[in-house]
Amino acid sequence: MTPLMLLPGMMCDARLFGPQIAAFGRDRAIQVPAMGRHDSITALAADVLEHAPPRFALAGLSMGGILAMEITAQAPARVERLALLDTNPRAELPEVKAGRTPQMEAARSGNLREVMRDEMKPNYLADGPGKQAVLDLCMDMAMDLGPEVFVNQSLALRDRPDQQDTLRRVNVPTLVLCGREDRLCPVERHELMHRLIPGSTLTIIDGAGHLPVLEKPDETTAALARWLEE
Repeated sequence: MTPLMLLPGMMCDARLFGPQIAAFGRDRAIQVPAMGRHDSITALAADVLEHAPPRFALAGLSMGGILAMEITAQAPARVERLALLDTNPRAELPEVKAGRTPQMEAARSGNLREVMRDEMKPNYLADGPGKQAVLDLCMDMAMDLGPEVFVNQSLALRDRPDQQDTLRRVNVPTLVLCGREDRLCPVERHELMHRLIPGSTLTIIDGAGHLPVLEKPDETTAALARWLEE
């Protein structure tokens, strides 16, 4: 069975995909690579590919989706199928770039928790009974990864290339999925990716924001299961 590689979002680790790992890990090998050793998307992709199986199914959320697009650009023959979750194919906007410098300075100064609490976490999730538990898990993941990873990932995101041409060349089974209430990577960006990738499937998860893998795990896992069986 084809190995599955899962790429988490910024300042997240394998715990982001806990429900999916539980569902799929019984039947196939799953790899969740570290994503904080380099400060560019191209270098991160090369590092992942160096340690990846010869061919694999690739799913990435948010920054993980951005990295998945770069992996696809660098080694299209190794990606057997592709899932892009709550992500963005475009280069970073100037106003977003400008906001990263004070965030990085704050993280370097020992204020990573405050950056995550005040500037990032409020944008993550839809309202719901499990919201606080997911936010708490996000904070735990971020604090475990630490400020150096935050800075590296911030620089990688800031300087990333536009990947729309990459998506036009994708010719493997592809799922484009997002939470309907995602404010960081809204539905229209996923509609764009769906248009760019011939034959892709677009799935929008109601009642979820930026992290449907945790907010609506059953619905998201079901969509991923269908994708893996295409």
